[in-house]
Amino acid sequence: MKSLTIGHLAKEAGVNLETVRYYERRGLLPRPPRSASGYRLFPTEAARRLRFIRRAQELGFSLTEIGELLSLRVSRRTTSTDIRARAEAKISDIEAKIKGLESMKKTDLTGDFCTR
Repeated sequence: MKSLTIGHLAKEAGVNLETVRYYERRGLLPRPPRSASGYRLFPTEAARRLRFIRRAQELGFSLTEIGELLSLRVSRRTTSTDIRARAEAKISDIEAKIKGLESMKKTDLTGDFCTR
């Protein structure tokens, strides 16, 4: 199995070194074994996981929610229905935020929200 050092992993996933360390501390990225000289040796799968985390953040998921999604992926008891339900709940949450923002925008445009 090929391993990646933290620098190669960060480059492969398109993130900063500190981002990799932070996700590792948060438990979003499993702690990898170390080489005899102390280097972290991440499996190549870690790059895919990092890209998933970045994409989920772009879609509005918090790191806590991303951690929950990742734990669903590794649980043998989790079904695709469970994962779909989480995603649909997040979509509903985002849609509610959009409606709230649109309402605020309409109020602001009519002059009722802000005094000038």
